[in-house]
Amino acid sequence: MIDIRLLRSEPEFVKTAMARRAKPALLDELENAQRLDARLRDITTERDAIRAQINTVSKDIATMRRTKDDSGAEALMAKSRALGETEKKLANEYDEVSFSLREVLLLIPNLPHEQVSDGSSDKDNRVVKGPLQMPVQFEKHQRVPHWETGTALGILDNERATKISGSMFTMQRGLGATMARALCQLALDRNADAFEEIRPPSLVLSSTLTATGQLPKFADDAFAIERDDLWCIPTAEVPLTSLHAAETLNAQDLPLRYMAHTSCFRREAGSAGRDTRGMLRTHEFDKVEILAVTTAQQAPEMLIELTNRVEATIAALGLPYRVLEICTGDLGQSHHRSFDIEVYAPGCDQWLEVSSISWFSDYQARRADIRCKHAGEKGSEIAHTLNASALAVPRVWAAIVENFRQADGSVAIPQVLQPYMRGAKVIPASSQTKS
Repeated sequence: MIDIRLLRSEPEFVKTAMARRAKPALLDELENAQRLDARLRDITTERDAIRAQINTVSKDIATMRRTKDDSGAEALMAKSRALGETEKKLANEYDEVSFSLREVLLLIPNLPHEQVSDGSSDKDNRVVKGPLQMPVQFEKHQRVPHWETGTALGILDNERATKISGSMFTMQRGLGATMARALCQLALDRNADAFEEIRPPSLVLSSTLTATGQLPKFADDAFAIERDDLWCIPTAEVPLTSLHAAETLNAQDLPLRYMAHTSCFRREAGSAGRDTRGMLRTHEFDKVEILAVTTAQQAPEMLIELTNRVEATIAALGLPYRVLEICTGDLGQSHHRSFDIEVYAPGCDQWLEVSSISWFSDYQARRADIRCKHAGEKGSEIAHTLNASALAVPRVWAAIVENFRQADGSVAIPQVLQPYMRGAKVIPASSQTKS
């Protein structure tokens, strides 16, 4: 969440930055937060004054007891009790206002970085690199959607996935399943030089989902197990961020770098009828996530490193790609600055987002209470978090099937994946899965 102290000390700066998100209602929320924060401070002042009065009255009562002035002591005791009741009411109001302020702050998004371009929607996102690795032209056999090729080769069986689990679930088979697993292993291996591999739980508490900004705003997009107060993770970013929740880290140990391969679960509540064919949008998918916890000073360089790592993996796969910077109006709830990497799928005739690389500044870490302390300095500061999809299977898988489809209907396997494919270099047109 944003720093309430910054809103208190530099309200115009915060409002100007928030206005760049092109959502006027957010300014009303900031006003609400200011009002609640002001009331909290007023309550504190009133409560402190009453406590001081109670202390004074208590001393006066003791004096009157010593001088045998019982009637005066009784009168002061009645006054003390009345002051105590007032203090109790103020304490209750403080708790209520404090809760309301936190609820408001949880819904207010992060402030955009000053270098992020202004815009109102994804149409204003800027291409900052590419397109790269684009052929002069795509052949006719590459213009076949991956769901048609996948079904014909027996490597994609969404019909049975729907029978098992309902709509918007997918299932890879044979070499299709092998390639999905190979993509994840490739991403893990390419980042193992600097990132510790973690296999976190796939179910997390509400507090864990709140720390990264998914709750309360995006509850409708998550799968909940209400009886146990657990949620299916939408991304490994969620458990990885909370590894150090409520901890104070030594700044000299930063950055901390983690990676995880997990299944991810998203309800995709607003996607009915949109990109739901094939592998483009699904309730469950595999993804490798990379995440870093840094100091504020380390974060800009880490954002560049994460972007370069993801780009290098996509480039190694031989896919046509480009890099976009996300404008202010399209930034996610928690994002301070973000880049997307998109690959071109000739069968779908679409640019597909395959990775989002994001710097959250101290927004997530404040929610999770992740702090860092510099040696020799008093106090501590909120850490910064960053993450990236090192490789999300569905759309990369789809782009490979379309870009590497050959004239005979087979699919060549990118060379960088072949060591993970049990010797296979092509998914042959004869590899039909048996009914």
